[in-house]
Amino acid sequence: MSLLKVSAIGNLGHDPEMRYLSSGSPVCNFSIACNRKWTDADGTVHEETVWLRISAFGKLAENCNQYLAKGRQVYVEGRLRADANGGPRVYQKKDGSYGASYEIVAQTVQFLGGRGESSASAAPDAPEAEAAGEEEPIPF
Repeated sequence: MSLLKVSAIGNLGHDPEMRYLSSGSPVCNFSIACNRKWTDADGTVHEETVWLRISAFGKLAENCNQYLAKGRQVYVEGRLRADANGGPRVYQKKDGSYGASYEIVAQTVQFLGGRGESSASAAPDAPEAEAAGEEEPIPF
């Protein structure tokens, strides 16, 4: 058995969207932009943004829906969900070109600073959200 665990820090691109499965279980979907900036050997500054789709379930979904909003910074940890062929979801853009997106099924979401805020000024009542059924680590 293999397990692929991923973690990302990014800012929400839109407000979360909450829906319910036929079983009544809540699902919250949102996307985050992960930015990277670097300078090459010639001194040229480069910037790259990667968008990730996030799905949270159960109590984690409810917490994300309650506390997250567009622009809020989050840390997400979970597993990468692939399409039926084991790759990203491929789609055609409005301009006719193709793109690909990756989805993380969240196991942990930490609410960091909001847009323009440091993590120290994040909402004090916003708990760290974890997926239901997670075991607490043994304290020794």
